[in-house]
Amino acid sequence: MHSILAVDDSASMRKMVSFTLVGAGFQVVEAVDGVDAYEKAQKQRFDLVLTDQNMPRLDGIGLTRKLREHPQYATTPILILTTESSDQMKQAGRAAGATGWLVKPFDPNRLIEVIRKVIR
Repeated sequence: MHSILAVDDSASMRKMVSFTLVGAGFQVVEAVDGVDAYEKAQKQRFDLVLTDQNMPRLDGIGLTRKLREHPQYATTPILILTTESSDQMKQAGRAAGATGWLVKPFDPNRLIEVIRKVIR
């Protein structure tokens, strides 16, 4: 079973994402922000990271950059799920090492489709 780290400072968004992913057969660990996610990623290996962009303490792009510094996360798919849709922000995400960019509100079927396409 693939494990996914779902990161969002909104409890309701974490629950919605978690419900969607668990329903599709994934194991999900939730994190409240980038710092929490980074700490959890040091203790457990995840097959994919799904993170919000705008969060306190450490945002999604910052988290992506930090995870990419570690060999164990060098090739792990990292998807940013956010309300941000500007090309400039997407470019910053790609430059940090994000695998993909999805805009909220998300379509559960589309989210599962994208995850199945990139997860190893």
